[in-house]
Amino acid sequence: MKVEIVGEGGGSIRDAEMTWVDKKLGELAKICTGKLDANASSENGKYPFFTCARQPLRINSYSYDGECVLVAGNGDLNVKYYEGKFDAYQRTYIIKVRPELRDSLSLGYVYHFLETYLETLRKQSIGGIIKYIKLGNLTKAPIPLPPISEQKRIAKILNAADALRAKRREALAQLDTLLQSTFLNMFGDPVANPMGWKMGRLADIVERLDGGKNVAQSETKTDYRVLKVSAVTYGVYRPEESKYLPADFNVPESYIVKSGDLLISRANTTELIGATAYVWETPERIALPDKIWKFIWKNDAQIEPLFIYHLSQHIEFRRILASRASGTSGSMKNIAKSKLLSLPVPLPPLPLQHRFATIVKSVEQQKSRMKTHLTELDTLFAALQQRAFNGDL
Repeated sequence: MKVEIVGEGGGSIRDAEMTWVDKKLGELAKICTGKLDANASSENGKYPFFTCARQPLRINSYSYDGECVLVAGNGDLNVKYYEGKFDAYQRTYIIKVRPELRDSLSLGYVYHFLETYLETLRKQSIGGIIKYIKLGNLTKAPIPLPPISEQKRIAKILNAADALRAKRREALAQLDTLLQSTFLNMFGDPVANPMGWKMGRLADIVERLDGGKNVAQSETKTDYRVLKVSAVTYGVYRPEESKYLPADFNVPESYIVKSGDLLISRANTTELIGATAYVWETPERIALPDKIWKFIWKNDAQIEPLFIYHLSQHIEFRRILASRASGTSGSMKNIAKSKLLSLPVPLPPLPLQHRFATIVKSVEQQKSRMKTHLTELDTLFAALQQRAFNGDL
């Protein structure tokens, strides 16, 4: 393969010959899975405990020590790089370099390659509600392999570009933390209610909960789309997680999602049951499915929807909400309307809620600008990835 190599001083050495070979990942690396159940974690444990979630938990013991790449084996697949002592969940794949190939393979390079290969793994995943990949999906993954020096150079460039994205994501996270702190400062713990606010129930402020209908997906593009269950996670609304409705399906106005709506996932996995998302903006002609509701407030309700939204993000409130769901462990869980509407809620003075909403809107404007910049960084990073693994970086 003929490639362009960037020299140490930033200049280019063109038309240099460099041999790349195509290998299977299983030929280069040892791949195994963790051995522990997810409940083996300890809240303040000494070591990282990697599960299929994006963020690791903690644990007080370790079974592995060294450099590795970890791939979530089910759910929303993701890839992580780690070096040190750790332990892992039984559905997490652990990738290590074969000892005899330590001078031929960079795990930093493997990590970035697998980031680009995730979409292929998602297409290969199987199963029902929670999809998963098999060991063979990783061992048979084709990886283009340049010399080790080139692998390290590519990893270094991509690490630097990824660090810029990480800083922007951290800034966004800090704004979310600011809103959480502001909520607690203004209203106190919503479960303990140390400020003694008047208590009510959701039924006191909610006229009804509007949901959609389970409709088969259209095979062709039509005027209306319906959200998938994955469109609502904690604090995130993803209208792109949707499918086309059949052209002959009459969509009632009550099904349509609009800006300002507060959505709740009334049927989902144990981790996401009761997840809420506030709709800041949305494409037109997006409808609700049967597993997502939107709140319709009473006309005389002394309530600010953004207050209820941030109340629903509080971890203890989420725990109480989820405890009202029914369903067996590991399956889809459901919340009945009566159990949701009977949920106790604090009702602070409306002017205080409005003041909080003004702060939220200001912070969300800042977040919107940061997200635009992050999107630009993501686009740049994707272009670098493509060039890297085509031998053009």
